[in-house]
Amino acid sequence: MGTAAIIVAIDNELARLREVRATVIKQQKNTGKGKKPESGGGTKKKAKRQLSPAARARIAEAQRTRWAAARKAKKQ
Repeated sequence: MGTAAIIVAIDNELARLREVRATVIKQQKNTGKGKKPESGGGTKKKAKRQLSPAARARIAEAQRTRWAAARKAKKQ
């Protein structure tokens, strides 16, 4: 097989792959599963979640308890 024949085979394969790609893109557009176009607005930021002071106190106390248990286990 000469170089010319190899190049022809590669070109044929590329053409076939382009056809398959076009078919897949067409199917995505028809099913609506493709990437949706962005709207004119920017990206929407998620609201930052906030803990109540009571929740923060419970978490802090639980962490202190875990640290104390770890220190106690380390001493033994």
